[in-house]
Amino acid sequence: MWKVIDIWNKNEAEAYEAFVRSHINGSFMQSISWAEFKANWKHEAVMVTDDKGNVKGAALILIKKIPLLRTAFFYCPRGPVCDYNDKETLSEVFEAIGELAKKYHAYEFKTDPCVTEDDTEYIDIFRDFGFRFRADAPELSTIQARNSYMLFFNGRSKDELFASFHSKWRYNIRVALKKGVECRVCGKEAVGDFYSLMKETGSRDGFCIRDVSYFEGMLDRLGDSCRLYMCYCGGIPLSGAVCVRYAGKSHYVYGASTAQMRNVMPNYLMQWTMICDAVDSGCYVHDFMGIPFYKNPEHPNYGVYRFKKGFSGQVVTYAGEFDFIYRPVLSKLSEAGFFMLRQFRKFYTWITIKRNRSAKSKNEAKQPCIDANVQAADVKTKKLLENH
Repeated sequence: MWKVIDIWNKNEAEAYEAFVRSHINGSFMQSISWAEFKANWKHEAVMVTDDKGNVKGAALILIKKIPLLRTAFFYCPRGPVCDYNDKETLSEVFEAIGELAKKYHAYEFKTDPCVTEDDTEYIDIFRDFGFRFRADAPELSTIQARNSYMLFFNGRSKDELFASFHSKWRYNIRVALKKGVECRVCGKEAVGDFYSLMKETGSRDGFCIRDVSYFEGMLDRLGDSCRLYMCYCGGIPLSGAVCVRYAGKSHYVYGASTAQMRNVMPNYLMQWTMICDAVDSGCYVHDFMGIPFYKNPEHPNYGVYRFKKGFSGQVVTYAGEFDFIYRPVLSKLSEAGFFMLRQFRKFYTWITIKRNRSAKSKNEAKQPCIDANVQAADVKTKKLLENH
């Protein structure tokens, strides 16, 4: 039996949240807190129960209304939450969403469940329900990144996890500690520092960033599930991360850093601190999230993968997006609009990276002594550690 829940009804909301938080396919993006945080979207939540009232399926749908066309776009991020082998429950979830689609005159329902690209059985199940699926969707063409890097703990202690890291990564974590880098969990008072780092990172790496209120809202709405980690050295903010822990998973959602003082290795210590906290809180995996273009060593984004790979996790590739089309003509128009937006973002990224590379080359030519000092500092630190 399915129902559209009233999130203001305490009993219904608690039952929904308890199920999603405890399920292996649960995600913070299917939580009621996430719906409340995404204030620029409307939302609905559906829940499926058995004859005894036990919850066996749930789905949060974010709704983007398009008043001009009197229609709406439905999106179920990392959902629905249920056993994907349970076709009866899936059928009820999709039936409920179909009824909501009539209410909002939706033209399309998009979902990107926790199904990996090699789960052909699950992919076929979604197809059998009438979903359109495109295998091997290219990078930056999906809402959520298809490729993630994950460190599964598999019952290992923190010492065992640390020992599994690449030797250079262990060394860099020790360097950060030796040089006095402090990584700590902060509240909203540090959002300003984090946002300054985010602006610098966005400019350096060529991507658009959220407004500062977005990050403040995450901390407010997600509560104890969301943490802001900041690394300081001598009171100077060097790196920061927004980490969300939910349903046994630790997610490195946003990260930022300065190009200054990189020789003190704050990013390595920051990841290690998040991993330690994840282990202590009972999580079974730390999700480093997206690794765009990880198969191409020549791509400017390859360094993201190289950094995450040193923590000895594994690449997890999701199947991608499944689309159920209610109104084909409007769906085609929307598809064309999203394509143009993606092309603009790619062009913006290319221009920004090119400009920043040029600026970096000029700066390096003017300040050769800085690089020499950094190299000398690294050599000195290495000797200190060898003697420790």
